[in-house]
Amino acid sequence: MTPAQTLQTAAELADAAPACKAAGLSAPEPAVLGVYSSLFARLTRASVPWCYWKSTRRAGMALAGHSDLDILVAADAQHEARHLLRECGFRRFVPVANRTDPTIECYLSLDEPSGRIAHVDLHTQLRVGGNLLKTHHLPCEAALIARAMPRTGSGLPVLDPASEAVLLVVRACLELRKSDPVALRHWRIMAEKFALDRRELAARVTFAAVQARAGELLGAAAAPLVAAMLFDPLPFHQQRRQRRILRRALLPYRTVGAISGIARTAGRTVSALSGTLNRQLLHWPHPWNRRVAGAGVVIAVVAVDGAGKSTLVRGLRKWLGDEVDVLPLYFGTGDGRPSWFLLPFKLLVPLASKLVQGKPKGSSHGAVSNAPAGVAYSVLLTLWASMLAMEKRLKLGAARRAAARGMVVLTDRYPQDELADFNDGPLLPRLRGVPRWLRGFEASAYALAAKRRPDLVIKLLASPELIAAREPNMDQGVIRARVAGVDQLRFGGAQIATIAAGLPAAEVLLTAKRQIWRLLRGD
Repeated sequence: MTPAQTLQTAAELADAAPACKAAGLSAPEPAVLGVYSSLFARLTRASVPWCYWKSTRRAGMALAGHSDLDILVAADAQHEARHLLRECGFRRFVPVANRTDPTIECYLSLDEPSGRIAHVDLHTQLRVGGNLLKTHHLPCEAALIARAMPRTGSGLPVLDPASEAVLLVVRACLELRKSDPVALRHWRIMAEKFALDRRELAARVTFAAVQARAGELLGAAAAPLVAAMLFDPLPFHQQRRQRRILRRALLPYRTVGAISGIARTAGRTVSALSGTLNRQLLHWPHPWNRRVAGAGVVIAVVAVDGAGKSTLVRGLRKWLGDEVDVLPLYFGTGDGRPSWFLLPFKLLVPLASKLVQGKPKGSSHGAVSNAPAGVAYSVLLTLWASMLAMEKRLKLGAARRAAARGMVVLTDRYPQDELADFNDGPLLPRLRGVPRWLRGFEASAYALAAKRRPDLVIKLLASPELIAAREPNMDQGVIRARVAGVDQLRFGGAQIATIAAGLPAAEVLLTAKRQIWRLLRGD
């Protein structure tokens, strides 16, 4: 997860805690994902020394797949830990250069029963610092792992309370800085998260225990200050003087120089802002957060109008886009996002439709006629088909570049030239008198799509009755022909997964998630 998504989870927890307390109830413990249970069992059998080193209070949410699971593994067992992660179905995903610390490795897997993505951050060293740049290395990994204790009911080894309290104070000192743009943007949420963690820990430890443990981990100079900050009635972010003193005490553990830190934080801020802009608006084929190791994939969702393509694509994009860079592409002509140069023509479509009373065979909506196309319709369709061919070429190129850079390309529809008079196929064969060179220009775009076939095609198969109920304005004959045609499409021998569109939307989405993850995992 990105820092903003992790902080959002913290906000949800903060909102839920007061309600549970007011009702006199404890929040229900979320279920542990099955992939985590399997991983913990394998790590235990292999005698791998490791522990979860973040907030014990929020461990349940991490185990349920609502946030990342940060685990710290002993130096001599890291190779074995990577091997066991792969055995449990986890795959490594690579962050974009300059966006994370090299001592943090990201592994993702799908928990098939729930459809949630399990996210493990494997820490090979204990690095702490700001949200965008980890600036300090605390060389106490072995000491923390040695004193870790099992969390009831989950098999997860967590920090002992005194060690967790020491790390909480250190993290608050380094993370609660308004010079960090992520912290500044989410200041209230972060301050509340640290306040809740501190309140929970302060009830379980003593001043003497925290001071003693801080002395062991950080040295005698910092020990009294760490314990005092934990039990000080002021919130961490208001203990400005204490935080400045503690930062000076932590200088021996700093791995990044002051000037270098400012420059690298500024660079990562620009990278984060440009990535957010690209994800939400531009949709350029450039990764911004985390990509598939090796090469990315192109996944196409195809179906007749009304089968639920767009709904499925939105669900998949939300599910996968929180963890991996996803490039959404729309190859249709309906409500999806057109290219910039096609947008003016698309805005004129309602006006052009009013000028054409009858549409020739092959059209899907409106009054369809078996009569040859009129002059006005032929001219407009020729222009429209030429613009669409140009757009498809551009989007196919974007898909190829994005996949080569490790992104997951998710397309709503995909061009095909296997069936005439079918959606996403060439339009000019419907007309007479079109110049041969223009037909060739359009055909070349669809031939390019056949060469650059998707890595996976998800077909939503629907009955004519279902489509007729969902698309009452679609011609009945066209519905029957297109429903039959979807099943015939092969997309040049691409891997195809079929899903019944009549199933509940949640089941359709879960089935598609499983198919996509098997592709990403290399099954």
